[in-house]
Amino acid sequence: MKKLMIIAAVMFVANTGFSQATTAAKSDLAVIQWDASTHDFGKIKQGVPVTYEFKFTNKGKVPAVITNAQPSCGCTTPSWTRDPVMAGGEGHVKATFNAMAVGPFDKVITVTANTEGGVILLHIKGEVEGTAATNTAVKPN
Repeated sequence: MKKLMIIAAVMFVANTGFSQATTAAKSDLAVIQWDASTHDFGKIKQGVPVTYEFKFTNKGKVPAVITNAQPSCGCTTPSWTRDPVMAGGEGHVKATFNAMAVGPFDKVITVTANTEGGVILLHIKGEVEGTAATNTAVKPN
């Protein structure tokens, strides 16, 4: 989690430095409004993939373009609207999580887009319950 916070901080500082170097006005940026930026799956089964689709609307005057969606771990696979989303249009970022470890989780998908700040953090969380085989495993003495 510390690594994630450090990466997010570095990306924010780098993005702030680059944004000051550009001459783009705010009117040249998309305005993305998310239906939700966090999804709680609740209790899920170990080894059974779950998917949530984060939906958004482009409230700006220019097309919204998502250039990347990077998960915080290899257990999460993102997909997203690849085409520009016109003003008033809708798009999505879909996150599929396949848990192998039992216990609570909170994963982040870092979305890069042509918005003010350039980075949006989406969260998926929940708790992974073990399978019958995991729960009856022999414990060492």
